[in-house]
Amino acid sequence: MYVSHLSLTDFRSYQGVDLELEPGITALVGPNGQGKTNLVEAIGYVATLASHRVPTDAALVRAGAPRAVVRARVVRADRPTLVEIEVTAGKANRARINRSPVPRARDVLGILRTVLFAPEDLALVKGDPDGRRRFLDELSLLVTPRMASVVADYERVLRQRSALLKSAGAAVRGSRGSADLRTLDVWDAKLAQTGAQIIAARLALVGELQPRVAAAYEQVSSGQGEARITYRSSLEAALGADDAHDQPAGTPPASDRPDAAALEAGLMEAMGRLRPKEVERGVCLVGPHRDDLVLTLGGLPAKGYASHGESWSIALALRLASYRLLTEPDGPDWVSDWGEDGEPVLILDDVFAELDVRRRDRLATLVADARQVLVTAAVAGDVPEQLAGRRVDVMDGRVARAV
Repeated sequence: MYVSHLSLTDFRSYQGVDLELEPGITALVGPNGQGKTNLVEAIGYVATLASHRVPTDAALVRAGAPRAVVRARVVRADRPTLVEIEVTAGKANRARINRSPVPRARDVLGILRTVLFAPEDLALVKGDPDGRRRFLDELSLLVTPRMASVVADYERVLRQRSALLKSAGAAVRGSRGSADLRTLDVWDAKLAQTGAQIIAARLALVGELQPRVAAAYEQVSSGQGEARITYRSSLEAALGADDAHDQPAGTPPASDRPDAAALEAGLMEAMGRLRPKEVERGVCLVGPHRDDLVLTLGGLPAKGYASHGESWSIALALRLASYRLLTEPDGPDWVSDWGEDGEPVLILDDVFAELDVRRRDRLATLVADARQVLVTAAVAGDVPEQLAGRRVDVMDGRVARAV
């Protein structure tokens, strides 16, 4: 799998640009602020319908333009597929596959897979749980594209249930003294159903990622301590360890998917126990939106204890583990088997300037043989020798093959 052509209209800083690409290694080189990251961000957007830089789409549309359009030709098994996504701030995106409109933009998910390394990855270690949850969910979409609809349904249900809780809380605190909570029962069931599927998917991912993260960390860092990941669930906290339906959320499970039915029953029980507190506070207190991916190094929390270099090594290990999960032929049955032609496009967005020489060289050696590698760098000297390939100069919104 590789991207053979990228075309942008009113995306970020580009009024219009076309970029021809090939398999192998391509380095996009140019001073900061010239649009290198915008190009790889657009490719990542085709794969995940999300930006690795901003949480919403509004910033993707060029200032003054009504919408942005991203077009990418994706080649797999020598068969090209043209994906077009129209991004309009504040409105639902529209998409086309081979010029034909599709009912929902998320129908393009699964055509392209990418694994993207970026300076923002340091927030996976040092930042808030939201970024780590997003990491798991985006990987889940690459592994099982149908999870996109589950995540979208959960977010819709969560918004509706939260609004009802706020209304109920206001009624209890107001003159009425009580609230009709019968409607809430319906949303409890929907939240439990979709939330259980998300938790099950995340638990399965953590179980598969854990040995790969440990191995990747050792390769990148020369074995400076053992890196581990576990899943911390609000469900476990709500029910207590003894009532967690034989699925300890903090322990990576075996390769089989966890029992979603048991998790659904657990969520229903937890919401029943927590309803008075939820009404009082007006928020949903249990569910995947309150969970976390816990990163440890040598038995200590990476956040707050790991050095800057160690934090970078853990962040790199998470991405390398994701890449290996998507490419190794002996992976679990529930990972979509795309075969050799489904190897993800690797994107390394300005990461080498952030790394010391040792980590830079180790990372370059580990990814150099990928089917397609896209590297961005402010100066050509930042690109390791192992990734010396075709060079494209990016300057003032223009791209040109270096001579």
